[in-house]
Amino acid sequence: MSTRTWGARKPQRRRTATAAAVATAAVLLAGCGGDADKASVPEGWGTLETGSLSVGYPKSEGYAEQPAAERAKANAAVALKEEDGIRTGMVSVQLDFATGVRDAAGAAAAAGAGIGLNSTRKATEDVRLAGPEDAPEAREARRIDYDFTADGQEDTPNRGTPMTGVLVAGVDSKGAPFVVRLNAVKDAVDPEDLDAFVGSITVK
Repeated sequence: MSTRTWGARKPQRRRTATAAAVATAAVLLAGCGGDADKASVPEGWGTLETGSLSVGYPKSEGYAEQPAAERAKANAAVALKEEDGIRTGMVSVQLDFATGVRDAAGAAAAAGAGIGLNSTRKATEDVRLAGPEDAPEAREARRIDYDFTADGQEDTPNRGTPMTGVLVAGVDSKGAPFVVRLNAVKDAVDPEDLDAFVGSITVK
């Protein structure tokens, strides 16, 4: 199953003060790191739980966790949105996905190599995630933002549809590498939501 779809284009919406405050709190957590063991998840979002990390997804917008029996073997957790038989949205988590990786830089290099030849990197930055205070190395991660075009395979948007994505890669407190991905039709998810997604990750 492709890991490259997020959501269909949606109209611009007016944010409520409450939603904006929640998103801002999540962004601050991602940017500053803080000392919190648990990340904030925006109101209306659900949470994917795995042995290495948890991450939020926009349940209120129609995304639902995919049953374990239906998801690809490589994925430890997935949230999908389907519209008229097309998978218009996807959040995915992969654990222990590469060998010989011992830190965030190595995990990001391995994950970045898999975003495809039809992708263009826009930015790469170090981020500090929520997690155990006694394992600071597990809280260090790397974020990669990129654009790509849909391939139209496996019930994804039409071939050539402009897409955008963000991945966060690192290692958990046991030293196992992880990568979390969010992908979207270009401009369907605003920058605040992308930041809130990154800020919703808690490493275990």
